[in-house]
Amino acid sequence: MKKLTLGLVAAGVMSLSAVANAQSAFDGAYGQIGIGYQSISPSSTNGSQTRSGTTYPRSDSFSNSSDFTGTVTIGYMGTVSNNFLLGIGAEYSPIAGSNTNITSTGGGLPSGTPQYKFQNGYNIFLSPGLAVDKDKLVYAKVGYTGASTQTTFAGSNNPTTNFTGYSLGLGYKQIIQGGLYGFVEGNYFSYGNQTFNSSGTTVSGLAYTTTTTVNANAYNLLAGIGYKF
Repeated sequence: MKKLTLGLVAAGVMSLSAVANAQSAFDGAYGQIGIGYQSISPSSTNGSQTRSGTTYPRSDSFSNSSDFTGTVTIGYMGTVSNNFLLGIGAEYSPIAGSNTNITSTGGGLPSGTPQYKFQNGYNIFLSPGLAVDKDKLVYAKVGYTGASTQTTFAGSNNPTTNFTGYSLGLGYKQIIQGGLYGFVEGNYFSYGNQTFNSSGTTVSGLAYTTTTTVNANAYNLLAGIGYKF
C-alpha cells in the first residue's frame, strides 16, 4: 500500500512537472500578415511662411485620417520560464493612407487644397507573452516606430517628412492547426515633433518657404494569420 501511494504521488509530480514545462507552440520564429483599420491624428504648432524676405505667422490644421491598413511581420519568441515568453519582431505597413485635407490660414496661401498622407510605417518591438495553454498566447508589445508623411498641393515641392516615436500594443494568438495560427491585436503609436519644410508659389505668384512643427498619434486594430516555424 505504501509503495502504491508513493508511486501515485511520484506519477502526479511528474505529470504536473510535464504540464509546467510544456513548451508553448509559439516558441520559435514566426511570420504573419494582418489587415484592419487605422486612424491617425496629427496636430501642428509654430507655423510660419517667408516670402519676399518677410516672415508671416501661419496656421495649419490637419484633418484626422482613417483608412484600411495592413502589416507584414517577422519575429522570434522564446520561453523564459514556465509559461512566460519574450519575443522580438519587426513589422512593415505597405499600404499608404489616403490623401487627407490640411486647412491653412495666414500668409499668402498656395492655390488648391493642401493634403497629406501617411505611408511606409514600420515598428521594431519587444513582445512579452503569457501562454494561457500550449496553443494560446496573450502578449504585449513595446517598440520604436516610424513613418513618413507626404504633403501635396499646387505650386509646392511636395515634401516628405519622416516621423519616429514609440508604440504600445496588446494581442492574442491561437493555434489553428500545426504551425498555423490566427491573431487579433491593437496598437497605439505616438510620433514626436517633426518640422515640415516646404517651398512653392503663392496664389499671387510669389515664391515662398514654410515651416510647421507637427506631431501625431495613431492607432490600429488588426486581425490576421501567421505561421510559427
